[in-house]
Amino acid sequence: MRKVLFETHHLYYWPNFRPIIDEMNISDGFDIHVSMPQRNLGIQQNILIKECNKLAIQFITADSELKRIEKIYNEAYDIIIVGNVGKLNEIVNDDTLAIMVYHGIGLKQSYYKDINSRINIRAVESLARFNELKNDGHKNLLLTGYTKLDRLFTISYKEINSIKKSIQLDNSKKTVLYAPSFYPSSIEKISSQLPLLSQYYNIIIKLHGFSWEQKRYEYQSLLFTKMVKENHNVYLVPNEKFDIIPYYRIADILVSDISSTMFEYLPLNKPIIQAECYTFRLKHRIFPHRFWKRLDLKRWEDVDFVYKISNPENLFSRIYYALDNIEEMHSLRQKASDYYLYKNDGMASRRLVRALKDYE
Repeated sequence: MRKVLFETHHLYYWPNFRPIIDEMNISDGFDIHVSMPQRNLGIQQNILIKECNKLAIQFITADSELKRIEKIYNEAYDIIIVGNVGKLNEIVNDDTLAIMVYHGIGLKQSYYKDINSRINIRAVESLARFNELKNDGHKNLLLTGYTKLDRLFTISYKEINSIKKSIQLDNSKKTVLYAPSFYPSSIEKISSQLPLLSQYYNIIIKLHGFSWEQKRYEYQSLLFTKMVKENHNVYLVPNEKFDIIPYYRIADILVSDISSTMFEYLPLNKPIIQAECYTFRLKHRIFPHRFWKRLDLKRWEDVDFVYKISNPENLFSRIYYALDNIEEMHSLRQKASDYYLYKNDGMASRRLVRALKDYE
């Protein structure tokens, strides 16, 4: 029995980890534990503890972050799986197999900067990214696909229909999923358009966890909480419902900005709108290069599978057009799905777990 720890730096890493845990349970031979760094976001930890209790998985915690790290190190895990480097060097032993399952595949440069020589295996979501990292000299790569999307192919119609019923969607209307990033975000400008949209479409809003949990971005969840009370056909996914996958399946179209959701939605081959109408902090308005250097500009420029809008007032007409011409970008979305993701077959976690069993 190999002892495994999932070091869940933030709650939004959990949907990437959950399919791996399910696969480990099927495969047997793994004793699974979960932990989260101690910080002032107790709400995240409470949600994660409830999830672990449902799965009968031990959650590792302590009175302080220092004691938590010491506790994990003393457990001498055979395998530790992380979503970013975080405090990896402090919790691994010499014999620990360290796995990176990166938590986001969007437009930010952090994908290439979150590198650590202590990582034994880095799971990669696409052949293109695999080759790019390989050409940069990385040798610890494993082409698996994106584990978060496994559930996109395995989620049951029963679960989807149950969620539809619980959020009281109007079955006579198409459904728009709005899934913005927390920063830079289109929220300030797009939010003004949603009440009008809700007269013609169901609107599901899925926010980033930071929009609920960080003081700087809390205004975003407060804004939409108020909107839901004042408008019909608008549903705000609560923070504890952290898994966006069911809402991908329910939605007829996705609206986003720089979020990874644009890439995650591709296997469904449904229309995507990228709202390029952001609100920048003062420092990024004064020094815009400080923002742009954080992005993978090549990846940004290559995104040709979405409808782009820079004026929020064009959102309604663009949604109407995209849903009325659903086949228009069909081949571009298919091509992008093949390029940005690997084998959309729901088996990324299985490929990873099999590699862990074979690793020497």
